[in-house]
Amino acid sequence: MVGTAARRRAWRRNAFAWLLLLPSLLFLVLFTLYPVAGSLKLSLYQADLGTPQPSYIGLDNYSRMAEDDVFWKVIKNNAWFALGTVPTSILLSLLMALFANKVMRAKGLVRTAFFYPTVVPMIAIGNIWLFIYTPEYGMISRFLEPFGLTGPNWLGTPDLVMWAMIVMILWKEAGYFMVFYLAGLQNISEELYESAKVDGVGAWRVFWRITFPLLMPTTLFVSIIALTNSFKLVDHLWIMTKGGPENASNLLLFYIYETAFSFWDQGMASALTTVMIIFLLLLAALQFFGLDRKIHYR
Repeated sequence: MVGTAARRRAWRRNAFAWLLLLPSLLFLVLFTLYPVAGSLKLSLYQADLGTPQPSYIGLDNYSRMAEDDVFWKVIKNNAWFALGTVPTSILLSLLMALFANKVMRAKGLVRTAFFYPTVVPMIAIGNIWLFIYTPEYGMISRFLEPFGLTGPNWLGTPDLVMWAMIVMILWKEAGYFMVFYLAGLQNISEELYESAKVDGVGAWRVFWRITFPLLMPTTLFVSIIALTNSFKLVDHLWIMTKGGPENASNLLLFYIYETAFSFWDQGMASALTTVMIIFLLLLAALQFFGLDRKIHYR
């Protein structure tokens, strides 16, 4: 009887927990899993303006994708974009968090100033930086004019446009990642720093031996979010470059958007979406089943 009563209590407790999770699970199924399954299915069909009714073609969309030079250029662009934004945004956000955590005066103002770009919509950010980068009349060109210098066409030059996008995203995202580092810094016990101070350990050694190792879980989380974000950005491209010039700033999500709503090739767009989802799932698996077990400070 005692065992039966214990099992009933455990069942009730688990049932109550599942009921609490049920709304979130419903949203996950309706707005994530179902669309993903739909995209995976549609990627096996030809669904464009030439086929009023989708027809099954198997893996032909993926074969066409592998032979598409624009697709590989977009993948290369996204790789460079990730390499340019992820490490730099992590470094900047960590430095900002260290400064905002130690500053003695106007601490709230400093944190607000660092975080403010995060709350500005990406459409507004795109318009702001479009003005900054505009040749002759933009802020950079106006700044260089008194020195007799002429600013380049940042968004119209294939070799410069990706760097211009990277700088803009760093300004936008560093403050957001700073919040996570601030939370991590405030969870580090002050006793560790006091002990190091008593032992006469220098500030640089304290950072490398105490602060940075204890922030490794935060760093992993931020790196995964930053890398995921680098494949999900599209708003600023619509405002600033439309992926140009010569696809030099085209990224994977914008290419999916173009394929689906400019070229009306729903099958190919679904195949591209499937490739992106698989890549992002691999990143998540790397976090939860690989690196997460190796970074905790002991």
